[in-house]
Amino acid sequence: MTPTTVIEIGRHAMEITLLISAPLFIAALATGLIVSIFQAATQINEATLSFVPKLLVIFITLIAAGPWMLTVMTDYIRRLYESIPMLIG
Repeated sequence: MTPTTVIEIGRHAMEITLLISAPLFIAALATGLIVSIFQAATQINEATLSFVPKLLVIFITLIAAGPWMLTVMTDYIRRLYESIPMLIG
């Protein structure tokens, strides 16, 4: 296995990781922005007011995007395992 192959596998793994985590990060970011605007408008500075909605939205997003995330991940792992003979030989 050449260094170029190792770098290519690592790069592709990072791309898959970013692709899978993007829906959760975007949902948390949007929820945090909405809660922050609400806190600024009402002048309520409670830490749990920011944490609980983010937790709920991430959970709902995980339920909605979970099957897609699982499909992408198993697809990547399947392709990686199928390429082992080519990587060794």
